Amino acid sequence: MKKSRILVVDDEPDLVELVRHHLAREHYDVVTAADGETGLAEARRRLPDLVVLDLMLPGIDGLEVCRRLRSDPRTTHIPIVMLTAKGEESDAVIGLSQGADDYVRKPFGMKELVARIATRLRSADARSPSGEAQKVTRFGELVIDSVKHEVMIAAQPVKLTVTEFKLLRHLVLNRGRAFTRNELLNAVLGQDAYIIDRNVDVHVATLRKKLGDYGNHILTIRGLGYKFRETPTSPD
Repeated sequence: MKKSRILVVDDEPDLVELVRHHLAREHYDVVTAADGETGLAEARRRLPDLVVLDLMLPGIDGLEVCRRLRSDPRTTHIPIVMLTAKGEESDAVIGLSQGADDYVRKPFGMKELVARIATRLRSADARSPSGEAQKVTRFGELVIDSVKHEVMIAAQPVKLTVTEFKLLRHLVLNRGRAFTRNELLNAVLGQDAYIIDRNVDVHVATLRKKLGDYGNHILTIRGLGYKFRETPTSPD
């Protein structure tokens, strides 16, 4: 069975070695980089299954690395778990808005990090449709292809992260149904996701922006969460 490849980008040698040791024990193939430039090069060369990315890096910081990975067709769908040393929610929200799928605050326990990585990898594996999910879902000119992992609007591609794709697909497949933020996180990221309201809010805000007029079909249910409009409406 092929090992999942994890790229760890962090400039703290002791931490990197500790993370490498624990991931190797879980039978992952671990690649490391100590700065943003090297991390980008390794991601493009090795095409890892997941990137663990520190926010504060010498040279190109983690946010810029995240942006570049998301803008490159070769790496745009790779899950990214961001590490933040400041311990502030605002840093995590910025990371999520730039395309990160999850974050872990430093200092963290190795069991927590390994669990987050396993969750993100399962989430990425689930991109292929399950028996109950449709392979291609259509909503007006919005087309979600679960096999190709593509979203098109009027035949034009829309670049989404893994988390954004899963969130959109879940809402569209269950259009008309209202979900709490926690329900959306559990459905898209799994029960062991780190729950904060802003996590979902940031992903929804980014989705709305990327979807253009179709973003207006994601409705906010005050005091609860979100739902997707049942039927398409023509933009004004």
